[in-house]
Amino acid sequence: MPVSVTVKAIIEVRNGRCNVSCRRDDVLMRIDNEWARAELASFLKLTELYSPPDPPGVFTVTSRLSNRGGEPEIVASAQIVEQILDRVLPRWRTEVPDDRNKRVNRWCQHREAAQRADAVLLRDAEVRERLGDDAPQLSAAAMHRWVWDGARSLWGSGHFREAVTAAARKVNAETQNKVSRRDVSETALFQSVFSKDAAKPGQPRLRLMADDNSDTFRSVHRGAMSFAEGCFAGIRNPNSHEDGLPELPEHEALEQLAAFSVLARWVDSATVDNA
Repeated sequence: MPVSVTVKAIIEVRNGRCNVSCRRDDVLMRIDNEWARAELASFLKLTELYSPPDPPGVFTVTSRLSNRGGEPEIVASAQIVEQILDRVLPRWRTEVPDDRNKRVNRWCQHREAAQRADAVLLRDAEVRERLGDDAPQLSAAAMHRWVWDGARSLWGSGHFREAVTAAARKVNAETQNKVSRRDVSETALFQSVFSKDAAKPGQPRLRLMADDNSDTFRSVHRGAMSFAEGCFAGIRNPNSHEDGLPELPEHEALEQLAAFSVLARWVDSATVDNA
């Protein structure tokens, strides 16, 4: 899901705030809370462990435990529950211990994750209020779709630096698609599309506002060009070309994703000006 990390600032972009959820509870509000908690409760009931009774006339001494539900039922329920967990606790596969899966029961990790997710759905707002940290938060899943589509799979496995790189590639590719160009990419591409000069044959421009020959028009497009250059030169290139870099902390990677989300939203909302 939604991956939410507290940040101390709200990203401001042209025409006000960007369309990024800035609070974790915004993410949770998009979930049907009652339905999700019911699915988690059903799964927990199906995977509850108990000692099966001995057959009539048979006495055994064993520590074998069984799940209340049958395996087909549990597997079907797990298919839904995993999607809920991915939304509420996106890193549950790596952060919730799985060592008891082989020793006790294959569903132990799922059960603990389901219990944690239920607590989040039930008491998240209360916990943040009581702990006194109700700062704005960003959800990666609420960022521009190009960014999250590019980053999603790598982010879920904790490969944050690679996830940012994948998001950058996705934004570059979608920008190329929008202006129908393959001859330039990344910094050179954005220098061209956001150029204040008139479009030329084979070199369309992206316009964030009408060209009224105003200082605002020039400022907006100069800023977009510089911002894009900073994203690729300062974020994408070091992440991709420097060997042996340590993994990015999650909150830093989220900030970098947010930068590409701003750029993606500008590109997506811009009009194409052809010669």
